[in-house]
Amino acid sequence: MNISEEKSRETTNSLLASLSLKRPRRAVLKGAAATGLVAMGAGAFLLPRGGASAHNITGGNSSPGKAEVAIKQIFDIAVTAERLAVTTYSHAIANAHFLGISGKNLIFLEAALIEEQIHELFFEAAGGRALTSIFSYPHGEDTFRRLNLFIATQQQLESVFDSAFLAAVKEFALIGQPKLAQISAQIACVESEHRALGRNLGGLFPANNWAFAPVLIKSVGDAPKAIAAAGYLSPKFGNSFAYKPVSTVYDDVIFRRPFSVS
Repeated sequence: MNISEEKSRETTNSLLASLSLKRPRRAVLKGAAATGLVAMGAGAFLLPRGGASAHNITGGNSSPGKAEVAIKQIFDIAVTAERLAVTTYSHAIANAHFLGISGKNLIFLEAALIEEQIHELFFEAAGGRALTSIFSYPHGEDTFRRLNLFIATQQQLESVFDSAFLAAVKEFALIGQPKLAQISAQIACVESEHRALGRNLGGLFPANNWAFAPVLIKSVGDAPKAIAAAGYLSPKFGNSFAYKPVSTVYDDVIFRRPFSVS
């Protein structure tokens, strides 16, 4: 089953529109504090042997400064985001027979799942802690019964995460964290690959249709509000999906830690 380019654009536009929705202050704070979603972080290779923390990463010797607090918050957000990604791909694979995904396409999806799980474990090693591990989907269980709904969901999530990573590059640069900025860009590259994979699975042509990946949100802080408004953080009976870690054993997924020659 294919979905149209128009449907894909409508999905993205709907998500972007959610950013401008006027919501009660309490609801905005709840969405941002309890379920912020974006994936970027620092790897264990950046940390001293004494432990993984934003304080260690920034080299602080006294009480944490604003930059360290901001980085720690991003780590927490990152773990949460990756858990949502793992949950999404896990359920798609478990319901591949409903979605009509098989053969090489199923292997591609399994590789994406493993990559997201590696990211989640990576961020935890950096000191991140999940803000929530139970999610919902705008289309509920139908998300994993109809290919067009799964692809629309996957495209929506990957577009937000990709934009957030790119926004993070700028934000980390502004606080003097070039390594974190580079890691954010590395993650954005992988998430963009996942977006192209989803377009291919959904029959969207061409799968690689961006010359420059757009930054669709102004700051990393906008991502939680967009995701919450889109319906991914309101679990209830019949629409509640819990994160469960998966095995990362798969030799063909390489560069399992950030690599740079410099």
